[in-house]
Amino acid sequence: MRAAAPITQPRLSIALGLLLGLSVGSAAAEVVVVVSKNSPVTALTREQVVDIFLGKASRFPDGTRAVPIDHLEGSALRDEFYLKFAVRSPAQVKAHWSKIIFTGRGQPPQEIANAGDMKKVLAENPNAIGYIEQNLVDASVKVLLAQ
Repeated sequence: MRAAAPITQPRLSIALGLLLGLSVGSAAAEVVVVVSKNSPVTALTREQVVDIFLGKASRFPDGTRAVPIDHLEGSALRDEFYLKFAVRSPAQVKAHWSKIIFTGRGQPPQEIANAGDMKKVLAENPNAIGYIEQNLVDASVKVLLAQ
């Protein structure tokens, strides 16, 4: 039986490079908050966005009704959105909505499956607000807030 070759400096460098490459490749994409290009809303603060998505506010600053649209529970994009904007883990968001539902004070946002569906919902409802990856922004949506 042959002894394993010792780890040399070049082999270690290659291994570390591969690991770093994998971690960079799995880095989360930048999330942006968007509305329909036809929405009268042009800007929101992070706090206003969070209040809308957590059911603390139901209107935009101009008084029009805000309809938040979420990605499916468990999706990486949803988890990143709540971590970056609301500074809440998926478990904290779930607990928040469980309390709101239990007390009868509201219902969580409608959920959609992907960015294509998000853009379609936003196009159909200028009161809707959602979030997508920045690289998926096109002429159908208006960016209100980035990470």
